[in-house]
Amino acid sequence: MSKKFEVIAVTGLPEFGSGDNLGEAILSRLQEMGFTLEDGDIIVVSQKVVSKVEGRMVRLSDVKPSERAITLSKITGKDPRFVELVLRESSQIEVAVKGHLIVTTKSGITCANAGIDVSNVEGSGETVLLLPVNADISAKKIREYIAAKSGKRIGVLISDTHGRTLREGQINVAIGISGLKPFKDYRGAADMKGYVLRVKMINVADELASAAELVMGQATERTPVAVIRGLDELIGEHEGSGELNMPQERWLFKPVGITGDGV
Repeated sequence: MSKKFEVIAVTGLPEFGSGDNLGEAILSRLQEMGFTLEDGDIIVVSQKVVSKVEGRMVRLSDVKPSERAITLSKITGKDPRFVELVLRESSQIEVAVKGHLIVTTKSGITCANAGIDVSNVEGSGETVLLLPVNADISAKKIREYIAAKSGKRIGVLISDTHGRTLREGQINVAIGISGLKPFKDYRGAADMKGYVLRVKMINVADELASAAELVMGQATERTPVAVIRGLDELIGEHEGSGELNMPQERWLFKPVGITGDGV
């Protein structure tokens, strides 16, 4: 197990738009920084730039809300056009109360507003950014491009900011993974006293996303990419982040559903 690792911000990247080659831009900027990728490096990329290059920006003026969206808008106090987009991106509504709309997305992530973002998006609140259609495929494309050009065995992780049940503040979590193991599984191992661990499985993918956020930042800080070095043991052939999403039958906290006027 590694005792030390580094997190390096990839600064000076351009503003991205639909159709840009994200992998090429990352490699080019690393070369300008004099930074050479090594086997075992993990590249963490903000969801926002992935969504931008994949053309996931939507103008609210182009959205016609359904009756269901209008009803939920009255309950939550959110723009009915925004609610309509949340519904289109979701497989199930978990919570709809004043000020909050929590859903499970079509990719299986349970989060507020289907992860739809209004920060760092042009349009003064009239333009929003949807999550990538499949962040695992996004991560794989970036990894395959950079690996082919650099000749290095790397991992790629797409990160997004999420809240957590009964905890204040937000952290970054992994919503897309390619080429790295999402867990460190200690089940079956003995601790220092000889006790055999039965349930301990560490979500290192989310830990990596949060570690990277410390140098990537939010708001006006334009650093959407970071490289994590020193955790070579996490690199592998694993693809996909689906197993990070807990099956609903194992949830200990049950959603309150839809409550409020207009139900």
